[in-house]
Amino acid sequence: MTIRLIRIGFPGLLSAARRELGATSALLVVALGGWGFLSIADEVAEGETRALDLSVLKALRVDGQPHELVGPAWLHIAAADITALGSVTVLGLIILLAFALLASLRRWSEGLLLLAGAGGGLAISQTLKLIFGRERPDLVYRAVEAVNASFPSGHAMLSAVVFLTLGVLAARFADRRRVKVLAVGAAVLVSLLVGLSRVYLGVHWASDVLAGWCMGAAWAMACWLAAFFVQRRFELRASRPAPSAA
Repeated sequence: MTIRLIRIGFPGLLSAARRELGATSALLVVALGGWGFLSIADEVAEGETRALDLSVLKALRVDGQPHELVGPAWLHIAAADITALGSVTVLGLIILLAFALLASLRRWSEGLLLLAGAGGGLAISQTLKLIFGRERPDLVYRAVEAVNASFPSGHAMLSAVVFLTLGVLAARFADRRRVKVLAVGAAVLVSLLVGLSRVYLGVHWASDVLAGWCMGAAWAMACWLAAFFVQRRFELRASRPAPSAA
């Protein structure tokens, strides 16, 4: 009898684990991202990352010429193009177009999730910049213009928030697993490229970008988790049988 119950219950446990795998993974990203950001922020506040940050920046410059980027000219142009993907202007346009698409499909909850995630991410980014007030690398290292404080990288954080949210939403609509993997993988790749371009162009320290990735991923998954639990609560309410009249 015990063996039979185990045989019956084990597939059910596997099915439940698969259903909650997304929520569990998102919760893990939130925890690791938050821990990573706090660890980096503590090191930055104590000045422990200064030497490593400077060595990374110098490694991306021609020896003895801090104003000259390493690599061919096409790489410089490509980095400038990629870094624009993390700007408020480009991300704002992407959000508006994506929201319009979701609204036309009457997917209001997903559209609101995208707006709330992006708006909250921008507010968090600007608040953290004001709190830390870290100076950017010297002007001689910068290949493009930049404003505001340096920590954390707003481009890295906001690109992680927006593209990860879009990737997760695209994966949710997809039926095939390889499409889901492609959607999330593409979002991660774009976020990584945007962050790397900021360091390469000399407008951010490496620790700024790492912190931006951590906070951006944590915030994006926190918003997704909130939406997930709200949806599950409504589904549970809808599935309850209506009380019978006496």
